[in-house]
Amino acid sequence: STIRVPKGLPTIMKYVLVLLLLLIVASLFSGLYFMYRDKGETKRTVHALTLRVALSLVTFAIVMLGYWLGWFPGR
Repeated sequence: STIRVPKGLPTIMKYVLVLLLLLIVASLFSGLYFMYRDKGETKRTVHALTLRVALSLVTFAIVMLGYWLGWFPGR
């Protein structure tokens, strides 16, 4: 038995993944900016990097779930 994937879902999921990757990069650079700007006086760097790790975990989970559900077919 095969899982039927709605027609536009793989395309939508690709856009979601690209958006998540852009947010990860933006969070990484904001952490770098806060690290130089605040010089360790605030926790903004920690918050930005925590957000980056959380977004990375969500991205990984979506990729694994999407592959398992057939949203991203293998080779």
